[in-house]
Amino acid sequence: MQSCKNQDLTPDHHDPADQYRVRLTARRAAHLRLSATDRRFSHARLVVFGLAVLIGILASRGIADAWLLLVPIVAFIVLMRRHEGVIRARDAAARAITFYERGLARIEDRWTGTGEPGNRFRDDHHLYANDLDLFGHGSLFELLSIARTRAGEARLASWLSAPATPPEILARQEAVAELTPSLDLREALSLAGADVRAGVHGEELVAWAEAPALLTPPWVRWLALALTAAMVATATVWLAGGPELPLLIALGIQIGFAAPQQRRVERALHSAAAAARDLDILGHLLERLEREQFSALRLSSLRRSLDARDGRASSAIKALHRLVEMHDWQHNLIFLMLSLPFMWGTHVAWAIEAWRRRHGRAIRGWLDAVAEFEALSSLSAYRFEHPDDPFPQIVGGDTSPAVAIFDGASLGHPLLPAARCVRNDVRLDGTQQLLVVSGSNMSGKSTLLRTVGINTVLALAGAPVRAASLRISPLAIGATLRIQDSLQEGRSRFYAEITRIRELADRAVGPTPLLFLLDEIFHGTNSHDRLIGASGVLRSLLERGAIGLVTTHDLALTAIVRALAPRAVNVHFEDWFGGDEIRFDYLMKPGPVTRSNAIALMRAVGLEVPEQ
Repeated sequence: MQSCKNQDLTPDHHDPADQYRVRLTARRAAHLRLSATDRRFSHARLVVFGLAVLIGILASRGIADAWLLLVPIVAFIVLMRRHEGVIRARDAAARAITFYERGLARIEDRWTGTGEPGNRFRDDHHLYANDLDLFGHGSLFELLSIARTRAGEARLASWLSAPATPPEILARQEAVAELTPSLDLREALSLAGADVRAGVHGEELVAWAEAPALLTPPWVRWLALALTAAMVATATVWLAGGPELPLLIALGIQIGFAAPQQRRVERALHSAAAAARDLDILGHLLERLEREQFSALRLSSLRRSLDARDGRASSAIKALHRLVEMHDWQHNLIFLMLSLPFMWGTHVAWAIEAWRRRHGRAIRGWLDAVAEFEALSSLSAYRFEHPDDPFPQIVGGDTSPAVAIFDGASLGHPLLPAARCVRNDVRLDGTQQLLVVSGSNMSGKSTLLRTVGINTVLALAGAPVRAASLRISPLAIGATLRIQDSLQEGRSRFYAEITRIRELADRAVGPTPLLFLLDEIFHGTNSHDRLIGASGVLRSLLERGAIGLVTTHDLALTAIVRALAPRAVNVHFEDWFGGDEIRFDYLMKPGPVTRSNAIALMRAVGLEVPEQ
């Protein structure tokens, strides 16, 4: 068996797994240290709170001056701010641990179920996404994606779902190549914000940023500031031993002013808190991008798009994050009681609205830049973790008419563990357009189709491929590997298959040649009709310049090659019995298969099948 992982690493090659393990150990140590610091800050805050209670009791009995309460109040605020920094650092260390654990899982082929499966991108009507396992549990998307925002996930999903043009592919390859060694940058991305699944949708974020103002008119903000100033002045006089009537009057006026606005203030605060989760992710990433210098055209263009905003993206997002944190302080009961008389929430809400008026229109561009960068980072992480996977050579694209080419050496399936993956060579071009793949059940026919298809998806998305080498032209892709019947739509599996094949035939008429992957073509009908239908469909596809593979365990269908020669050739997979088990080598061989294992399999599971 030929492993999917080449073993001829150069002596100076840095093993990505070793780099991940070293960093994982360091991040775990940091997390333990920060957790201990977190506990010390919690104890200190309790002590300061107890001191404040003691001073309050002494002041009420005339033993101490009331102004001494300012000391524990200021100390509590300082402790709270520093404690928040420790908590953020601890949480960042935890996210870094997850980042490196997931990376090791991908390298060691135990990644299934550890990442985001991308179920929301599944489309039963897509011409190949379900057939090639692009989305869902154990999918290509789960293997590739390290995106932290929904926009980044959507951008990567769109790249997998639709082939790019040759210039776009080359631009992505250049950017991915430059980002591949940037492990620090990818770690910084992993530290951004909480779990992406808790974030808001990009559409909702943009809608919040560009929505009409919630608090109007502007002069109301100045009136609120004046009332708070009056509250501070009267409270100071009272604490100094003055009368309390002015304080009570100021408090009453303030309550009358704030009550009618309370609902709009709460809306402004709560909607900003939701948006800030994704914006916090943007802020961390944009701050790094603003510091980086790139040579790849795509990356330098992203960097210049931030320069066009005078480098204000990350600082603006930090400002909003601070405002949301200031609102979060009110979740602490002590701070809430101290801040309510000064309309803390109202002032924060007005500040958030001012931020939205100034920066809201720029968020759409920030989101687009982050989405692009996260998709490129996902591909670069795959390349870093799989250094033996090369970029494909993109050929053609400027010829007229277009000629389809798929020439892969030692192709493997990237979703299969290296220990179980067997590689094969596949060549399709203008002279050899079709491979008719025959063989017994479980021999590897469908896996070969998926291997060709998923490497085509990777190649045309700008990613490395699981092969020794691959030359490929621009191709449209279509497959029938997971065609299902539908009780809801009243469709049989056979009807669903012929409908899909009709779609592929229509696609083959387009300017980009079609790569078709047809599994057990027309197996829902009798052998006679199957042979006639398959011959006609395949001839039509080849005449339109398409290339592809078709599998069958019906030996009669291998005769199609005679009618389509020399554009079609037979290949097959073998099996044999070793003891009481059926064995496969999963290596593609020339010519049609000469025997079937169906009867032997029936007997192997205990069915009574008579000798012939």
